[in-house]
Amino acid sequence: MAETHFISIDAPPRAGQSVQHEGKNYTTIKEGLAHILVPHDTPTSLDPNLSKEDTQKQQVFYNPIQQFNRDLSVLAIKTFGEDSILRKQEKHEQQQKKADKRKKRPAQKGGPREEAAPIDGVAANKRKLDDTEAIADAEDSAAKRRKSVQDGADTVMSGVEDTGSAATEAEKSTEQATWRPPFKILDALSATGLRALRYANEIPFATSVTANDMSEKATQSIALNVKHNKLESKIQAHTGNAIAYMYSFCDKKGYDVIDLDPYGTAAPFIDSAIQAINDDGLLCVTCTDSAIFASHGYLEKTFSLYGGLPLTGDSCHEGGLRLILHAIAQSAGRYGMAIEPLLSLSIDYYIRVFVRVRKSPNDVKFLAGKTMLVYHCDAGCGAWKTQFLARHREQKAKNNSTFYKHGFSHGPSADEHCEHCGFKTHLSGPMYGGPLHNPEFIKRVLAQLKSADRETYPTMDRMEGMLHTALEEITFGAEDGAGKGKLPEQLDPLIPKADPAVLDHHPFFTTTSSLSRVVHCSAPPTAAVRGALRHAGFRVTMSHCRPGSIKTDASWRDVWHIMLEWVRQKAPLKNPLKQTSAGHAIMSKSSAHQKASTGQEQKEPASVAAEADTAAAPGQNDATGSTEPHGSEENGDLAGTKGGSIDGPSYLGVQFGVQFDERLGKDQDRGKYVRYQVAPRENWGPMSRAK
Repeated sequence: MAETHFISIDAPPRAGQSVQHEGKNYTTIKEGLAHILVPHDTPTSLDPNLSKEDTQKQQVFYNPIQQFNRDLSVLAIKTFGEDSILRKQEKHEQQQKKADKRKKRPAQKGGPREEAAPIDGVAANKRKLDDTEAIADAEDSAAKRRKSVQDGADTVMSGVEDTGSAATEAEKSTEQATWRPPFKILDALSATGLRALRYANEIPFATSVTANDMSEKATQSIALNVKHNKLESKIQAHTGNAIAYMYSFCDKKGYDVIDLDPYGTAAPFIDSAIQAINDDGLLCVTCTDSAIFASHGYLEKTFSLYGGLPLTGDSCHEGGLRLILHAIAQSAGRYGMAIEPLLSLSIDYYIRVFVRVRKSPNDVKFLAGKTMLVYHCDAGCGAWKTQFLARHREQKAKNNSTFYKHGFSHGPSADEHCEHCGFKTHLSGPMYGGPLHNPEFIKRVLAQLKSADRETYPTMDRMEGMLHTALEEITFGAEDGAGKGKLPEQLDPLIPKADPAVLDHHPFFTTTSSLSRVVHCSAPPTAAVRGALRHAGFRVTMSHCRPGSIKTDASWRDVWHIMLEWVRQKAPLKNPLKQTSAGHAIMSKSSAHQKASTGQEQKEPASVAAEADTAAAPGQNDATGSTEPHGSEENGDLAGTKGGSIDGPSYLGVQFGVQFDERLGKDQDRGKYVRYQVAPRENWGPMSRAK
């Protein structure tokens, strides 16, 4: 066996090299543009099919399972940072112009006196004119700044102004070129410092990165990795309790980005992170305790950590996302800070959210109106209803300006028993009831992904798929490049602020298997149900949380009407349902079932459904649905809840023609993106806590 050749830690880092430092031997692992050192006998394979034993040895120093998380975090912070840098540059320019004006005023006062002092009205008009000119100058400068950032300029553009002196222009140009906007990042729970190393290497405008850990051994390892990567001037290793360290910034300037990636819940760190985040900063939070936020087994623990009760069923992970956002929003609201979720994802076994935090007491007023309870029929049919704690209504003032009036919400929005199956409902929440993503932010991350290097970001296929799914989820496909997955070639680096008053009136999702399980029928293809919803005029998409999910703006009455039509048209029941079951209660509310029960009690359910199929309009028996155009006379009023002009089956007053058009339900780009991760091996997950 060939003898291993060890090199000094001062040598340029590269993957697979053997390093000897202070009598210890290390091996270098590369991820992104960063290199970390692990003990020489530790497995260093990046293969996800690595054995469980080798994985447990390796994960103490390097966890390849989280590479997707780190790749996405780098691109998300880079996207946010371009927005932050641009805003700081524009603010700096405005401050410079104000300072220049203040310098000019004493010189003007010391000059020759004017013949006549202007009257108050003229002076006021002159001040207004000066202000208008200043605003115009600022807007012109902002436009130039955006162009400079988009073109990739490294230096600050200097506006062309007539100062009357070439020397003054040169001084100004030099001052603006040398000023660099600060962009500070805190990796609060850093371990080996891999995230901090990647942020320092891959985010060129990051001026300072702090890697904190309470373990002295961990910070020694961080310092070693920083030295190996030649980043001593950019990364500072800090030993201390993350909570205490972040609280120390409550009365001084903090960080532009704070990354919380603990093993388990991030709840204990949220309040202190709010203290250390700068105004208009980015908070990145990971929680891996899915057994707490997405399960009913420890609901008392869920409430103590996140201030709400978990949601059970198919949408449990989306419920966990909203619980974590609720905890962040509540903590920030105490200090007049408002949150804006830029991207909120349920990934594998954990949750990752990117939240913009800004000082805005006015936006905090919407928090009660964006906090909701959920009445969930988890033991019966799976239906739910939401109840917002407060409401805000837009009003017009006498001068035609708009404002919001905040008040109590009417309640309850649901009965004690489910209106569909009669089973008792259970409460979940309170949880965040606003949008989970900012579509403009997602578009900009996708734009970053186009220019990314596949060797640096090997998970880019999955990132692209999940980001497209999240974009379709929040917009119902309306803004994903006009339905073709194409985005504009150039996007303004500034990320538009989302409307703080907007609510998500259609949270959560369901699946065809869950719906068919209630009525005990064969499960319809997902595309067939989506096609039926679209044919009826509803919007429908999928959730990033689960494959085969159906997220729609249709009500539960509309959904059950479609499912009962599936039973009637395509999948007649072979055996009668138990009278105590949720499915029987739903079937009994259908007009088709009521007609069959009146005067035809002796008939078997299968024969009744067969007769109903015979009486149905031709073309509805085709598996791909009818080719009749939308809104035809046979279809009648598509939104049956509004018209109800069709002479056919109805459910609780909902009556519209149902056609299971699979072609309409399929997405054009189906198969183009890697939307959902497939577990590469058995027991894929976080494994056990590092010893």
